[in-house]
Amino acid sequence: MELHERVRYLRKDILKQTQSEFAAALGTSRDAINNIEGNRLKRPEQKEPLLKLMCEKFAVNEAWLFTGIGDPLRPVSRDEELAAFMGDVMRGESDDFRRRLLSVLARLDTDEWELLERMARKLAEDSKKEDQA
Repeated sequence: MELHERVRYLRKDILKQTQSEFAAALGTSRDAINNIEGNRLKRPEQKEPLLKLMCEKFAVNEAWLFTGIGDPLRPVSRDEELAAFMGDVMRGESDDFRRRLLSVLARLDTDEWELLERMARKLAEDSKKEDQA
């Protein structure tokens, strides 16, 4: 698989995004993505910054993208995962449920967090018991 085919595979099969969605996430145009995927750039070196951004934004294994070696995605740390989620939520609408929920959670005091943790553990235990039955 060539580099331009890996970009298309990444966008379509792994991220499940349209060219327009992918382009918007990267701050570029659909035409730029279409040209990369179609291997139609007159100056291929101009796509390198965009390819590196793909790796950073979507946790893509740079070695896989450029050479085809390894797994397409690199492991994401919990902090990276949270930062990406928060960025996505903050870019969303102000009435987004996720944003409203995070706003409520941000106002919890220590005792309320401890209660929430106990409830979550109890829910996990109950779910595990149901799965074993």
